[in-house]
Amino acid sequence: MITATTEAPVNGASIRLRGTQVTAQSDSAGRFTLRDVPIGIVTIEVRALGYAPVSRGDIAVSPAKPAEVTVALRKIDVQLQSVTVRPDAFPRQALPSTPVSTQTYSSEEVRRQPGAQEDVLRAVSIAPGVGVTNGARNDIVVRGGAPFENLFVVDNVEVPNINHFGSQGSTGGPISLINIRFVESASLSAGGFGVRYGDRASSATVLTLREGNRERLSGEINVAATQIGAVVEGPIGENASFLANIRQSYLDLLFKAIGLSFIPAYTDATVKAVWRPTRNDAFSVLAIGARGTVTFNNDSADDRLSNAQVLAPAQDQYFSGLTWKRLLPRGVVTTTLGRTWTRFVTAQRDSLLSPIFESRSTEGETTLRSDLSFTPRSNLQLEAGTIFKYASALRFDASLAGFVRTDESGAAQPLSVDTSFTALRNGTYAQATWSANDRVRFTVGLRGDWYGFLDNAVRVAPRASISYLANDATTLSFSAGRYWQAPSFIWLVGAEQNPQTLRPFRADHAVVGVTRLIGSDTKVQFELYGKSYADYPTRPFRPQAVLSPSGFDDATTDIPFGLEPLNSLGTGHAYGGELFIQRKFGESPFYGQAALSYNRTRFRGLDGTEARGAFDTPWLGNAVVGWRPNAKWEVATRVRGATGLPLTPFRTTGPQAGTLDFTRYNTQRLDAFFAADLRIDRRFILGGRQLIAFVDLQNITARSNRGAPQWNPRLQMIEYSDGIGVLPTIGLNLEF
Repeated sequence: MITATTEAPVNGASIRLRGTQVTAQSDSAGRFTLRDVPIGIVTIEVRALGYAPVSRGDIAVSPAKPAEVTVALRKIDVQLQSVTVRPDAFPRQALPSTPVSTQTYSSEEVRRQPGAQEDVLRAVSIAPGVGVTNGARNDIVVRGGAPFENLFVVDNVEVPNINHFGSQGSTGGPISLINIRFVESASLSAGGFGVRYGDRASSATVLTLREGNRERLSGEINVAATQIGAVVEGPIGENASFLANIRQSYLDLLFKAIGLSFIPAYTDATVKAVWRPTRNDAFSVLAIGARGTVTFNNDSADDRLSNAQVLAPAQDQYFSGLTWKRLLPRGVVTTTLGRTWTRFVTAQRDSLLSPIFESRSTEGETTLRSDLSFTPRSNLQLEAGTIFKYASALRFDASLAGFVRTDESGAAQPLSVDTSFTALRNGTYAQATWSANDRVRFTVGLRGDWYGFLDNAVRVAPRASISYLANDATTLSFSAGRYWQAPSFIWLVGAEQNPQTLRPFRADHAVVGVTRLIGSDTKVQFELYGKSYADYPTRPFRPQAVLSPSGFDDATTDIPFGLEPLNSLGTGHAYGGELFIQRKFGESPFYGQAALSYNRTRFRGLDGTEARGAFDTPWLGNAVVGWRPNAKWEVATRVRGATGLPLTPFRTTGPQAGTLDFTRYNTQRLDAFFAADLRIDRRFILGGRQLIAFVDLQNITARSNRGAPQWNPRLQMIEYSDGIGVLPTIGLNLEF
């Protein structure tokens, strides 16, 4: 039990298991223990003098291990008059603590998401305003921004890409390397977030991984749609715990079984340990490592032709963090030493097995950040921090065939580069949040970023927000701010002049919203937003376009990974609105959410013509509805729909047939996307063990969602790949 702003332990809080007489009280360290709790999913209610009462649902209780729960309480003015106050999932007695455009999901909400394929990024993609590029990837597209505009933070470590087979220079991939059972909470800010996070222009996704239990040794064995894994956790002495996991995919077996000629496989492992030597100090260490490989079956001419259109991204990577959290009398200091490292081995060959594209590179970066949160008065919170990043191991060895890398006139411009460099940068910020009274709160912040590897560029980002509690159920909010982002490292080696012509680009955000609480567990939110881009990377070889990549499946379609001349002369804008309704699991057995978003995104390239953004999706909609009739059964369904993404058509005649016609850049669209998924969970108690079995039926309507077209060089024609129909998967998780 902790205070939300300072993380100080809350002594004397009263905790009750909803629907029972099981109660407990937190001690001086903020810890509590509820005993005789029934197996299944439960809800607790928490009350403490001077804090807003809160209910915390979706707590999974197993006979094999204790459930570790952290509840953050928000301070309110003590009311001496006689009132009736009930704990709510969305507390009414104070202004919301989360910023505008931010949605937070608990571990259970993430785990049970239909169609998520055990992937935390697919699970959080149900947030309003978030789209995806296609069903085979988990790229997150936030309010029309490209996937590379998203920041990912895992246990206070900023991670460039948290995916197996991740896209170099971007953030997406086929599947996350984060074990979904390690996630304690996942928070996605779609815009207007504060100055603590920077160097990203669109969004911030913060993942907090849970601690291992501190009472006894326990474990899990899980089998999912694409992988098998094992988890072990438990105490280390009296004041420490650990959590460890290893997973191995069996994608190679599935791909061979359905006759595909390219075979991916991956392995990952995670270790987290936490030590609390004193009441005011906590040390944690996190290490996650992964390996992914792709092999090809080139036995037949058809296999070789098919493989010639596949870019294979083999990848080794790890990231780690050592964090020290120190509680102060009125605040908390968090310091993290982090390290990220990835080796990319990417290749594509033609049907004669001659190289089209080859790249071997490593990107390694060490970070040191320290963040202070201080509350000198009950109505004032001060935050400040700094982060240094030193990329000491940036090595790029790449070659690209001339027929792929052509200039505006169609002339071949082959690339061969073998270089290395280092990069140093810093971000420093300060922010103040002042509550003028119980109804009005102001936040003002300033962030400065220095980019040593971009000719010592310095950029300043002011941000501000205001929240007004109109009544105990309605909150109005407004935020505005500037966001800067540096170009991806690989873009700097695409042409000799790129380090001089590229500079940080910016996005100015403005968001206005209203939130209405209905009952104890339902929230309705409506937001309008606008983004204005400047200094966006443009492409002299493709003057109609800006650089906005997600993943590259085929290097012959377009110049991959920004390996071309680039400069920072693009502009753009995005605007839209979002309606979001969320019902938390509570007294009713039903829960769910629904979101409807409208967005328009436009960019201007070097030719000065305004065109659709690559991720302009006018309409996005999704809904999740779940039913938990008892502790054993749970049924949930997810429905997603979206306008098709823009696309640039192929030239079909002449010497440039089979190349994209950028004179018609983004003038066409894919067909509208629609998919419905169904998941059924069943819990079994086997002695002192719990078995969770689930069936996840993806795309239950069997709709064929076409992907982007491809050019068939043998037939000299355009081909479309239809998506997989109904995809049933079975999962098992045994806790012991």
